[in-house]
Amino acid sequence: MAASGSGGARYHIRMWNRRPKRTIVIACLAFAAFSFAEGVAQGADKDATKAEAELQGVRQQINQIREQVTRDALRRDRVAEQLLDAEKTVGGVRAAIDKLQAERASRGRKRAELAEQRLAQERALAAERQSLAAQIRAASMMGREEPFKLLLNQSDPALVSRIFTYYSYFGRARASQIAAIETQVAALDETDAQLAAEDARLAALEAEQRAELVRLKSARDERGRVLASIKSETRARERQLARLQTQQAGLEKLLRELRRAMQRMEKFPTDSKTAFARLQGKLPWPASGRVVARFGETRAGGLKWDGMLLGERLARRARALPWPGGICRLVARPWAADDHRPR
Repeated sequence: MAASGSGGARYHIRMWNRRPKRTIVIACLAFAAFSFAEGVAQGADKDATKAEAELQGVRQQINQIREQVTRDALRRDRVAEQLLDAEKTVGGVRAAIDKLQAERASRGRKRAELAEQRLAQERALAAERQSLAAQIRAASMMGREEPFKLLLNQSDPALVSRIFTYYSYFGRARASQIAAIETQVAALDETDAQLAAEDARLAALEAEQRAELVRLKSARDERGRVLASIKSETRARERQLARLQTQQAGLEKLLRELRRAMQRMEKFPTDSKTAFARLQGKLPWPASGRVVARFGETRAGGLKWDGMLLGERLARRARALPWPGGICRLVARPWAADDHRPR
């Protein structure tokens, strides 16, 4: 249905009747209005009930998702805290491993120093042993030759005795030195053995710490994957929540429109027990414009209006009634402001 003119549109409402009596036209109009209003009211009520049910379902889904998002947030915070603790534990184990490695390196350097000292002591011990052996050999040879020298040279026996005493003194001194060196070497060996045992203990502890580090890293990585999964699920639920909220807003808007439509339909007396005669003057117009001409009024050329002429703004929707059986029809056409004929 088109409209023309700058100031407004006029709707010409005409009613045709195959029967000559006016009462039939009124009955037809009342029956059609009653049928239409009752059908529209029932349809709007049905649509409103359906929209209300859908809205309740959407709201229930929104509440469920919100509760799940809240649970996910608590779980995410808990896993994030566990992940932070795991990171701290991993850092602590790494620090312990670094400390063990430093201790093992220090003991390694100490063992290297002991090895050098032992080597020096062994060299000194070998030299002392060689000197003592040479002294013993010299004393032994002199001891065998001394009686013959005393007989041949008539030397002083006291001098010979003093020489033997000196050799004996030096021999005991070297023997004592050798014993001291051997004691030092034994002490070095004992210290090295202790360092070796301590290094073995530290090596075993380091191996345990490394195994623990592998386990902690695995647990930390697993918590990281769980945290990433929770965040991904939360983002998906938030997107779903946004879609449902949009759907909720649309259903609420639809429900408001349906309720407004039902409120408008309440103006129609749709009670089936209401007599048609009582509906006269209670049915709404298809358009809410000003009445320009009424049914039966005289128009140009001595003719009479066979319908109602309403003035309405442009682009306003006019509601028509479904006339049953072809008995009556409602025609609404826009008129120009200066035209008295429907176009």
